[in-house]
Amino acid sequence: MGKHEPEPKLTASEKAKVTYYVARMCKRSIAGDDVHQADLKRKVDRVIENARKREAKNRSK
Repeated sequence: MGKHEPEPKLTASEKAKVTYYVARMCKRSIAGDDVHQADLKRKVDRVIENARKREAKNRSK
């Protein structure tokens, strides 16, 4: 398996965004298993990736 990057510490804003997207995913899953959720998963991944970049930038200062 590939190297797993540790999860970054999220700011309050990032936590709120992830919570919102996960809630929307839950709502869509209630509608059925065949509902497309990849767009929301990408948004969550983007928030986490931006948090990793922010932490790396802060470490390099």
